[in-house]
Order: sequence, then C-alpha cells, then structure tokens
Amino acid sequence: MKKKFVLIILFVFPLVVYLFFASGVTNFGRLPVITENISELDQFDGTERFTSKITILGFLGENLDLKKTNAFNLNQKIYKRFYEFEDFQMVMVVPKGSEEKVSSLKKELNTLADARKWKFVFGEETEIRQLFDALQTNLELDEHLGTPYVFVIDKERNLRGRNDDEDEGLKYGFDATSVADINNKMVDDVKIILAEYRLALKKRKTVGDNP
Repeated sequence: MKKKFVLIILFVFPLVVYLFFASGVTNFGRLPVITENISELDQFDGTERFTSKITILGFLGENLDLKKTNAFNLNQKIYKRFYEFEDFQMVMVVPKGSEEKVSSLKKELNTLADARKWKFVFGEETEIRQLFDALQTNLELDEHLGTPYVFVIDKERNLRGRNDDEDEGLKYGFDATSVADINNKMVDDVKIILAEYRLALKKRKTVGDNP
C-alpha cells in the first residue's frame, strides 16, 4: 500500500500541478502589463519590497474593521491557494497609527491559515497616495486612504491586469468585496502570472543545462 501511495504521488501530483497552471495560460495567455516601474516601498516602515516578489497589493485604509471582510475574502480565495509558492506575498498598505488594529487582524488571519506572507506596511497619507497614484489606474482612494480593489504587481514592479476584460475593458484591479470577481477573474490571473515565472525559470534551467 505504501508503494502504491508513493507511486500515485509521483505521477498524479505533477499532472495536477501542470493542469493547475495550464488552465490559466490556456484561457487568457500572458497577463498584460498595465503600468510599468511602480515605485518601490522604500518610503514605508518595514523591510517589504516588490522586487523579486509576486505581490497582491491592497490599501486597507484606517478603518480596518470595515475592511476585514475584504481581507478574509482574499485569505480564503487567494492567499490559502497560493501562499506556498516561494515568491508570492500579500502587501497591505495602512496609515501609521493603525498598528494595533493590524496586529488584531493578523491574529484573526492566523487562525485561518499560516499568515506569514501577509505583509503590512505603514505610511503617512502623502506616501500612501503617492504609491497609489503610481499605479495610474482609473480608481481612487477613499477619505480613509482605502479601496476595496487589490492589484497584481510582478517581480519587475509592473502592474498586471487585463486590457480586454469582458466587463470593464481595461481592468486594473480586483474588487475584494466581490467573491465573483475574485473567483471568476482574479484566481485565473494569479495562476497566469505564477505560470509565467515558472515557465521562464524552466527555460533558464534548460538553457543552463545545455553545453
């Protein structure tokens, strides 16, 4: 029985991983770059960076209690599905002074999954608005420096999205209050960008192995 189990793992698991990535790539192809060269997080407290990471970026604002549903939706539908990928992270931007609320939220997230890749960065209003404006979207922050939308940032600090979305045309981000938007669109797009880097890594290894 043990041998059969090992054989199943060896043959079935790679097939499942392949289908996981292939489904996203087949449906949509390469995920378009919408805005290039997003500013790094140097101006914020903490050591988190976009460079060399695939990032889900959000702006929770100062009313974290009102954004908990957004965080839980993302945790269940996106984070728990992808957090084991080495270069994946969630970065949430919040105003300075929200440290206690963030600590409470992280404790709640930890009861649902290992929340080590949920990163929170703290900044002044000017810094937060500058980062949001650098995305160059058609969206706005509310008066509390928050938005329900989250954004996919690649390892080169580019905003990825859709330029031919069936509902919005140019789609910059995903509405975390909408389970449908997360399930029907965001999951596929995150699959695609992970597949892009995975395939690029395989190509580099193949080239490196050739004499």
